[in-house]
Amino acid sequence: MAIDILIAEDEPSILESLDFILRRAGWSISSVTDGDAVLEGVRRLKPRMLVLDVMLPKRSGFDILKHLRADADTEKLPVLILTAKGQQQDRRIAEELGANGFVTKPYSNAEVVGAVRSLLGEDAAGPA
Repeated sequence: MAIDILIAEDEPSILESLDFILRRAGWSISSVTDGDAVLEGVRRLKPRMLVLDVMLPKRSGFDILKHLRADADTEKLPVLILTAKGQQQDRRIAEELGANGFVTKPYSNAEVVGAVRSLLGEDAAGPA
């Protein structure tokens, strides 16, 4: 069962917000709340992209990103990293590990939708 976006976020209010704005924009969404579940979810659901929080229980977003980029099946998966405000080092590390885009929390809805559209190669009209 392929989906558009897998969200990996452990903060319930942020996860609910992301789920709402991305569904409203027309994408199919699934979510996981810890690092171990991300890799299993990517394998099982085959998402078109991953929205990945850096700070997750059990396994960090950086560890997950490193694992995804080392696997031939997932090395090209677009990954949008969520980082806390002011964490420039997180952004630098994520870039070095192969992240495709970044959104800093707190974020605007338009910023997230725009970043997802860009990574999925979709124009502003919405999902294909």
